[in-house]
Amino acid sequence: MAELRADPYINNGDFLYPAEDAQQILSLAIARQTESGELSRTQLLEIADELGISADSIAAAEREWDVKKYELADQKLFDNQRKQRLQNDIAQFLIWGGGVLVFQLVTGGWVWNGLLYLVFGPWALQIAWDAWRIYRPNNYSYRKEFEHWRRKQQMKRAVGGVVRRFLRSS
Repeated sequence: MAELRADPYINNGDFLYPAEDAQQILSLAIARQTESGELSRTQLLEIADELGISADSIAAAEREWDVKKYELADQKLFDNQRKQRLQNDIAQFLIWGGGVLVFQLVTGGWVWNGLLYLVFGPWALQIAWDAWRIYRPNNYSYRKEFEHWRRKQQMKRAVGGVVRRFLRSS
């Protein structure tokens, strides 16, 4: 959210924008200015030069964005995998629960009710807890889980690369 200022004008009549607002306004203006929705690096450098932003600052921002872009892609993959795992767990629960229910209806026996509550109750609570964590994440725990998952993925990629190089050299 933008921060409201009591006196948005400075002495010479210019309006003061918070940095976040200025960034969003410039982003929208640049997007409208370009017809295809894309900018070449040369165009980006020209715009930066007109705004008084050095080429070094643009290069540093490009490197930072490159890292951020891969983190966002990893985050999207992580979120999708969590949701797919939850859907798989729900499907398993419903299949097993439906099977047991049909079995009980066919046999007419409700002898094992207590045991079924002991098996399916905690399973249902675990699924509910997982759903809560996925759809209502706590920022700290989400970040912790994501970083753990990301380290695992990086390790898998590194090991996979070593194995591929080893197999190629053989």
